[in-house]
Amino acid sequence: MSILDQFKQITTFVFDMDGVLTDGTVYVLDSGQYRRMNIKDGFALQLAIKKGYRVAVISGSVSDPAVQRLQKLGIQDIFMGVKDKKAHLQHYMQQHQLQKGEVLMMGDDIPDYEVMQTVGMACAPADAAMEIRELAHYISGAPGGMGCVRDVIEKVLKLNDHWDLHTNTASL
Repeated sequence: MSILDQFKQITTFVFDMDGVLTDGTVYVLDSGQYRRMNIKDGFALQLAIKKGYRVAVISGSVSDPAVQRLQKLGIQDIFMGVKDKKAHLQHYMQQHQLQKGEVLMMGDDIPDYEVMQTVGMACAPADAAMEIRELAHYISGAPGGMGCVRDVIEKVLKLNDHWDLHTNTASL
């Protein structure tokens, strides 16, 4: 099966937080920690949800501002502070009756290694750890937090004729 055929089968996107949805930078300030996210990734996330795709975030980190941002984008399946990502994703897939080939997972570092082996389409940002890039079926040309999420969502939506330039995504 070609890589494009694999992308075309995707119905569910699963993303790690730090290093995928963010650039991996954590600003440590007196008032708290802050992460940087990409507006173009946000557009693609909203569009995927509006087109009926399932989107989930599974992260070992915990960040209330990041959760608020993801909720604003329409993501309901947000799992933070997850210790065993693989078991969590396997349960999620069973709960929603998802087949391996329907699920795309994008991770960037060693904590994502095992969970990425449970999906049909393992993806990585350009700046992912070497072990993750070696495991990935697809490596985005964009680094984490800089459009890698948009890259994979756009591919899936375009292959399925769901990349609609007239969809209102005003809540970005």
